Amino acid sequence: MERLAASIPTSSPDFPAVLTALRRTVRGGLCLSVSLGLVVQAPLALAQDLDAADELEALIPDEGVTDAAAWAALGAGEAPVDEATEDARDEAAEADFAALEAELEQQAAAGEGQDAAMLAIDDPSDLSIPPIEQLEADGEAIEFVTFDNVVPPIPAGTEEVLSSELVLVFPTENALFPIRDEFLARFKDLSAVADLDDDGSQAMLAAQARSDEELLDRMLRVYGYFDAQVIRSVSAPEAGESADANRAIARFDVIPGPRYTVGAVDMGQVAQAGADEAALRASYKVNPGDPLSIDAIADGRYLVDIELGERGFPFAAIADPSLLVDHARQEGDVTLPVTPGGRYNFGNVTSNDERFLSSEHLADIAEFASGDLYQRSLELDLRRAIQSTGLVGSVTLTPVEVAPPVGDQPGTVDMAVAITRAPLRTIEGSVGYGSSEGIRLAGAWEHRNLFPPEGMLRVRGVAGTQEQLAGATVRFNNFHGRDRVLTFDAYASNMNNDAFDAEMVSLIGTYEQLSTLLFQRPLSYGVGLELVVTNERDERIKITPPPPRETYLIAALPLHAQWDTSDDLLNPTEGFRVRGAISPEYSRFDETNSTYLKVQFDLSYYQTMSEDVVLAGRARLGSIYGAELVNIAPSRRFYGGGGGSVRGYGYRAIGPRDVLGEPNGGRSLVELSVEARIKTGMFANALSVVPFADFGSVARGSTPDFAALRTGVGVGVRYDTGFGPIRVDVGVPLNRQPGDAPVAVYVGLGQAF
Repeated sequence: MERLAASIPTSSPDFPAVLTALRRTVRGGLCLSVSLGLVVQAPLALAQDLDAADELEALIPDEGVTDAAAWAALGAGEAPVDEATEDARDEAAEADFAALEAELEQQAAAGEGQDAAMLAIDDPSDLSIPPIEQLEADGEAIEFVTFDNVVPPIPAGTEEVLSSELVLVFPTENALFPIRDEFLARFKDLSAVADLDDDGSQAMLAAQARSDEELLDRMLRVYGYFDAQVIRSVSAPEAGESADANRAIARFDVIPGPRYTVGAVDMGQVAQAGADEAALRASYKVNPGDPLSIDAIADGRYLVDIELGERGFPFAAIADPSLLVDHARQEGDVTLPVTPGGRYNFGNVTSNDERFLSSEHLADIAEFASGDLYQRSLELDLRRAIQSTGLVGSVTLTPVEVAPPVGDQPGTVDMAVAITRAPLRTIEGSVGYGSSEGIRLAGAWEHRNLFPPEGMLRVRGVAGTQEQLAGATVRFNNFHGRDRVLTFDAYASNMNNDAFDAEMVSLIGTYEQLSTLLFQRPLSYGVGLELVVTNERDERIKITPPPPRETYLIAALPLHAQWDTSDDLLNPTEGFRVRGAISPEYSRFDETNSTYLKVQFDLSYYQTMSEDVVLAGRARLGSIYGAELVNIAPSRRFYGGGGGSVRGYGYRAIGPRDVLGEPNGGRSLVELSVEARIKTGMFANALSVVPFADFGSVARGSTPDFAALRTGVGVGVRYDTGFGPIRVDVGVPLNRQPGDAPVAVYVGLGQAF
């Protein structure tokens, strides 16, 4: 309305009449525009109305009618009105419009000729269009917006074909997406399309492609690409073509954009850790300026938790980390709420079942002492050690504050151990039969904690055609220390077969510090006492009367020690092992008393040559000094051959033989072995092949005889179970003796050495 009023010259004598007519019109701009030509061209015979409705008065006041020129000079304005006023205005406008319409129709009829003249259009040929003026922007050329400014073109990329139905396209320049290989491997493991059945279903492919698009978006954000774009397209096989040759393919063009970096890092109350603050901050591995990775943010929480546990903070608490992304800065601020909770030393270990596993015994098992700085790894180690006893069904360790920290002085926590008992008794038995061995029945009864703590009693027996045995073993595990074992074994046996007839009574006691799979120790050792009485006769000598029995009385004090720097007990790849054993022994045979010294030395070495190849070597030397071979019981002599000795030969098949061609041992031993353990990449790199060569000799004298070396070569396979490799070796003896098989096969757990 303001524009309409302004289009009529205020000097026109018709201006007051027009304003009066506008009061009667509706507020619709369309109606006014359509009627404008008629109103202006029609004779203005409308009376001025000073008694208009209030809503029209608000638009065109009375002074606008009485002194139109002055009012127009001031300009028109609109006053705010409420909803009721708007409704009243609409009703009045509708009534005025009806009256105005009738009046205008009459005026239009009267001025038809004038309207025709007004609507006449000049001949277009007479029209002239002025030239378009060229604009300049402060001396700079104007740049027009193109489509590429709004949607940038997809940069040139290289395709990664993950399957017959899945293709990813990344920027060709590695610098634009440096995590490409890791990203691809991770995406392929999670992709729905990569696992799609090979059925050529376009509908299924399209559905799975949408899922993969969401997966790609999430993964890109995980790696810090918050402005990335993923363009998905699914192409259908062409009509009339082979479906196998033109399968539907899901294609994803990945435009990573910039990788965000880490902004500020807030670690909560970590300053309460005092001198350990710097180490805790360093353990997080998330620093300002680093490429942003949600994986690193999440994993870093556990690294900090481990560091807190190892630095004496048993009650530390860490809440979930959070990330605040600032797109303007292309950074993400990280918050990891850390509450250290005070530093403590170990106190005592307490048991909830003193009669079963006492507090004193549990303290012997622990690898820490009272007053040592608390370390969570030592707490977990104690828990595993208690479980490995086989005596408990469950075990829970809880740090209990005894004294709080004071200033810089750590507090004290006791380790409260809560256990439940496991079944302790075992009965086992077996029945066997062999054409050459006859019937063999064996059984045993065991109580694993008959003599607390950890005092086991095992009673065993054998009843058979050729063997009878009765024996008992008492074993104390963790005897006054972790992995220290005290064992007493007593048995009586009778062996009667085609080779020999032997009656034996033996009493053996040993004390050992073991290196176990749970806790591989650099140093292990043992000392023992053996008392053996054996009464033997060679049944292969068929004479009448039979030869007399040969009685051996043996007393031995065996000792051994081993230094182990290898990285694994069952499957070493680095380091060496050195083992020495010495056993002073006394023997009485055929009214002759003999004393001698049995010595054995072992060395193993392991060297990783590459990621998939490990070389291993072994040497063994042994000798018995001080007695003739005949005065040494056969069970105390050296033997060679077998899966842990010289492969390709039978067990104990190398060395001197008696008049019947049977190996009967010697006083010296030498063995050398070398093998290469080569991973094949098969079965997730769990399968290895192992070519090997072994050499060994056993001699009657106390000096090793290198001239009589036996050689065995072959190849084996190893399958890594995670616990240890399963071993299968096939060996061939290169210089066979009578009775040696052409091929020997060995199966076992763990490496040969």
